Amino acid sequence: MTPLRVGIQLPEVERDVRWPEVVAMAQAAERGGFDSLWLGDHLLYRHDGREERGPWEVWTQLAAIAAVTERIELGPLVACASFHSPGVLAKMAASVDEVSGGRLVLGLGAGSNLMDHEAFGLPRDRLVSRFEEAFEIVRRLVAGERVTFRGRWFEVDDAVLLPAPARRIPLMAGTTGERMLGITLPHVDWWNTWYLWFENRPERFADLNRRVDEAARRAGRDPRDVRRSGCLLVELDPSAVRRPRDKDVEAIPAARLPEALREMAEAGADEAILVVRPITEDSIRELGAVLPGRATL
Repeated sequence: MTPLRVGIQLPEVERDVRWPEVVAMAQAAERGGFDSLWLGDHLLYRHDGREERGPWEVWTQLAAIAAVTERIELGPLVACASFHSPGVLAKMAASVDEVSGGRLVLGLGAGSNLMDHEAFGLPRDRLVSRFEEAFEIVRRLVAGERVTFRGRWFEVDDAVLLPAPARRIPLMAGTTGERMLGITLPHVDWWNTWYLWFENRPERFADLNRRVDEAARRAGRDPRDVRRSGCLLVELDPSAVRRPRDKDVEAIPAARLPEALREMAEAGADEAILVVRPITEDSIRELGAVLPGRATL
């Protein structure tokens, strides 16, 4: 069995985090032996008409993190295709991949937080249909193609990325929807699922993994050609700030993390992406010290 890769997500809306701390956390993750580093792509959360939280803009942050790290892979978890025109999104991805020296994994999704769209004046109807058109344009451009496409929502005319990407940027789909799987699985390198979608339980990840196997076969792919990753919610401090829907799942205590990682590997995961409560430089160091085969800081 190939050793399980382990990634980590940096703060999104758990608290306000300024750039010096972002740098410290990214570099701590790299030194600690994490394989990948991820940022959520959202614009604004509002809950119960009162609480407001928002993350930094994801592509600006990814470019800056790429410049202050050397080895670790990085990407959006996942980029919302409706936030930018697809040609511009492909251009941003190619630029970040260049800055990182070929370390970007381009995660893509249709968008699930309607508040993002409502607050910032973005279209919020037919998100999957819009994604289908955008995905075709993006995937072909980042593969180095010259693209002409005319759809209902988007069109490009002889679009090409120059300077040309140095490589075909790997694509990740973040979805469990049957239609979205049908759109993405013929083309993506990775499939990812959020911890809420499998109740943060490795045995439920295995159930989803079998669904992806079946969808890949329907798409004409060998399931072994699509790598699998799943997010895990890990808790170091029960009093830490929680995401609004975390009450729906039980977090994994840090002491049980090595066991949970083994279970994820047995369930078919190639990578586990840790969503940590709380997410701080100290917590990244603490988790890096218990990862199997990783260096202790």
